Amino acid sequence: MQRRLFLKQSLLTAGTLAIGTDLLANGLKKSINPFGVQLYSVRDMMPKDPKGTMTQLARLGYKQFESYAGPQGFLWGMAPKEAKMFLDDLGVKMVSTHFDFKKDLDKSIEMANGAGLTYLLCPYIGAQKSYDDWKKIADLFNETGEKVRKGGLKFGYHNHDYSFKPLDGKIPQVYLLENTDPKDVMFELDMCWIEAAGQDAAEHLKKYGNRYELCHVKDFNRIDSKVVQTDLGTGSVNYKKLLRTAMDNGMKYFIIEQEDYPQSPMVSMKNDAAYMQKLSV
Repeated sequence: MQRRLFLKQSLLTAGTLAIGTDLLANGLKKSINPFGVQLYSVRDMMPKDPKGTMTQLARLGYKQFESYAGPQGFLWGMAPKEAKMFLDDLGVKMVSTHFDFKKDLDKSIEMANGAGLTYLLCPYIGAQKSYDDWKKIADLFNETGEKVRKGGLKFGYHNHDYSFKPLDGKIPQVYLLENTDPKDVMFELDMCWIEAAGQDAAEHLKKYGNRYELCHVKDFNRIDSKVVQTDLGTGSVNYKKLLRTAMDNGMKYFIIEQEDYPQSPMVSMKNDAAYMQKLSV
């Protein structure tokens, strides 16, 4: 009897271990839902029909929008309450916008708050010639970020490849990370541009992931030494690995952006949404 009981317990233990191993192998995989889109991806369509274009994107499965400072402003001619009501009806939240932080900062803060946004982001500053120049940028970011924080929002910087290209043996992006106040300045990692600059995005996130709250998800191929963006899953970025690393290191928002299109912007947006809906990381 004791021998049979021992064997039974051993089999139960082995089965439990097998189930646990299987859960570790499969059960911890995650999907990214919701995911968003940077409206600049459809920049040729937005000025002509902003509401119609956003409606199409929502129907494709995008539940978060990141806007940009288009010809009608980042709320596309709508008052803040009108924009929020329109987006609520679509089942979409406008999380963030790219904007010109050197112009009408107080107005941008007021409009973003009224429309329910969380982030105001600097989209571009250009390469700097020296670290004295980068120090001025870091100081300006700290000053702007403090004002935005006191206004109830978060301020951040979206990189291009230039801030990941070495200058005097160092990486300017790392300088910004180390010389801006985390309570006032956060970052949006463009995963295309860090990889295009020759850096390892996953390793960067393992070290500095606590400073990044949003990311741009976009794929690319290098053709004749030129970076050409393409639909997700058809380029050179290993997003299955990279997005899992981003999730494990605290990334909050995953925003698809694409500026080159094999066919057309909306076809690419459809393909990108389908890729994200199927992806398990």
